[in-house]
Amino acid sequence: MNNFLKQTFASLVGSLLGLTIFAGIGTTGLFILLLAAVSSKDTGPVVKDKSVLVFDLSMKITDSTPSSSRLLQRALSGVDEDRITLRKVVETLEKASRDPRIVGIYLDGANSSQTSNVGYASLKEIRQALEKFRASGKKIVAYSQDWSEREYYLSSVANNIALNPVGVMEVNGLSSQSMFLTGALEKYGVGVQVVRVGKFKGAVEPFILDKLSPENREQTQKLLNDVWGEWRSAVGKSRQLKPAQLQAIADNQSLLEAGEAKNKGLVDQVAYIDQVVADLKKLTDSDKKDKTFRQIDLSNYAQVPDQNREQKSENKVAVVYAEGEIVDGKGDEGEIGGDRFAKIFNKLRQDNDVKAVVLRINSPGGSATAAEIMQREVKLTRQVKPVVVSMGDVAASGGYWIASDSNRIFAQPNTITGSIGVFGLLFNGQKLANDNGITWDTVKTGRYADTQTVSRPKSPEELAIYQRSVNRIYYMFLNKVSQGRKLPTSKVAEIAQGRVWSGSAAKEIGLVDEIGGLNTAIAYTAKQAKLGNNWELQEYPRPSSLGQRFFGRSAEETRTAFGLSQSQLKPANPLTAEFQKLLQEMEMLQKMNDPQGIYARLPFNLKID
Repeated sequence: MNNFLKQTFASLVGSLLGLTIFAGIGTTGLFILLLAAVSSKDTGPVVKDKSVLVFDLSMKITDSTPSSSRLLQRALSGVDEDRITLRKVVETLEKASRDPRIVGIYLDGANSSQTSNVGYASLKEIRQALEKFRASGKKIVAYSQDWSEREYYLSSVANNIALNPVGVMEVNGLSSQSMFLTGALEKYGVGVQVVRVGKFKGAVEPFILDKLSPENREQTQKLLNDVWGEWRSAVGKSRQLKPAQLQAIADNQSLLEAGEAKNKGLVDQVAYIDQVVADLKKLTDSDKKDKTFRQIDLSNYAQVPDQNREQKSENKVAVVYAEGEIVDGKGDEGEIGGDRFAKIFNKLRQDNDVKAVVLRINSPGGSATAAEIMQREVKLTRQVKPVVVSMGDVAASGGYWIASDSNRIFAQPNTITGSIGVFGLLFNGQKLANDNGITWDTVKTGRYADTQTVSRPKSPEELAIYQRSVNRIYYMFLNKVSQGRKLPTSKVAEIAQGRVWSGSAAKEIGLVDEIGGLNTAIAYTAKQAKLGNNWELQEYPRPSSLGQRFFGRSAEETRTAFGLSQSQLKPANPLTAEFQKLLQEMEMLQKMNDPQGIYARLPFNLKID
């Protein structure tokens, strides 16, 4: 049975199961059964003295609370995907640094081949928390069978880094590879016409070119140089190596065998896992006869109450997570629906208990209309209470649009931002249809009555109409940035043009105020609201109830519960990985639902490897 049939079958079974359970025992009965199934043996996490906190580097880390219910997964299938929010990771590491029962952290890179696609800005924030943990005097031990640059960026903080004798270390620099669909579209007779503003607006290039334009290559190279420079600087500082030494390794060796990695000072120990475990047993004073060292994994330890943070207050600081593609309407899970997020800000603005708002953005942009709907509510909210933006891995184009009119913008040095530009894509299937015997004929009462048709290319006059719309949106974008950032319009026009910037470069040109992570932005916001220590954090969007998750989205949630989620399908080989990239491009097209067909978005699926 292929994957499509499996998913279809799971969706059908899930829907029937939900209806059957609902009809037979009702929602309350279902809750009781599920709670009984998962809580009968659950007495809560136990932290023993002299324990090591185990941080699996393949753990999936997101900005907002994972949408899939762990309770539902455990009850129905026993599947419990290890997912946690970035803020929870950082707070858990800080809690461990203060906890006398925790003597160290073990960074487990054994499953690094299954690593999550967390970006370098998020990794930077976790890395800073690990540095604080080590500064407290406690030990950090890291081990992997193979170290890639992404995992090593975190693990270079460790007191002791171990590599399996058969393993290798990757130090070869960063790259970004774009996929171009122009030839395939031409082959199958799909026409594409583009209207855009901004010479750096590379989002349209996969549909009209077969390689990067000089402008897009320039901006991508600059971005990679900035991120790679931060990697060399951070790793070099931790390992007492000069950035030039790391660059020489990348240019001349790329992959280092275990012994050579030790000789170069990149790892401290060439060892097998049992040897690392033996060392951790000594650190935890575990008995030699014990199977392993005394430990607690990060996701369980995150559930242990933190007395230093457990406080209730009538004063609320709201954190709104805008994560995913910006789409018109309410949007689905993993998307930023303009209408849905506008309602959240409208509610927060009128809630007198909410004294300030942090808008956490992790988005490549999307619908210009949806971005404008959100931005209006952000602006109105700022007029009555502080609104501070924290940029995650990506906060660009439409993501920057909604950030532009805030009190202050925080970003990490390796955040991807900017991309102030707009575009429209006009597809037509005339050749594809004609080649297969399909034709159209039209009757209309006005010259431009059928401009939305996909049966033919747009005429020059029609393209001019679309171009005027794109120009109007672009200049609206420029003016918003100019007013929000208090920059001359001429200056904004100079740094716009759809160009992508790193967080550090964005700070230099005035698009970002301060380098810092989410917790830094939260602390600043509470200070701006003059709350002292008398405040409590609230996160939005609020997690839906278990019943809403199960019955509201039965197909997708049931696939997840039964372990059939597409996000769990790992690339088997490089060819499969490329095919999945193609699927991602197609999925992105499906999310392009702006009513005017105008978008403020990054170059398609920009990924740094």
